Amino acid sequence: MRDTDATPEGAAPRPIDRKLLELLVCPLTKTTLEYDAEKQELISRAAKLAYPVRDGIPIMLPDEARKLEDE
Repeated sequence: MRDTDATPEGAAPRPIDRKLLELLVCPLTKTTLEYDAEKQELISRAAKLAYPVRDGIPIMLPDEARKLEDE
């Protein structure tokens, strides 16, 4: 990765392609995901996990996901 590819600190995060969002599902439950642009996460309500999005790339690894608290 080149230095110019990284999102500079304080800059707006890269958006995720809408078509990609339509294709992605939770790797554990195979259910659809919700995109939280503010937190840069893909939310799986079924698995109660939030997968991070880094530099516009979804990290779809359960070990990298944040556990959601009961809401």
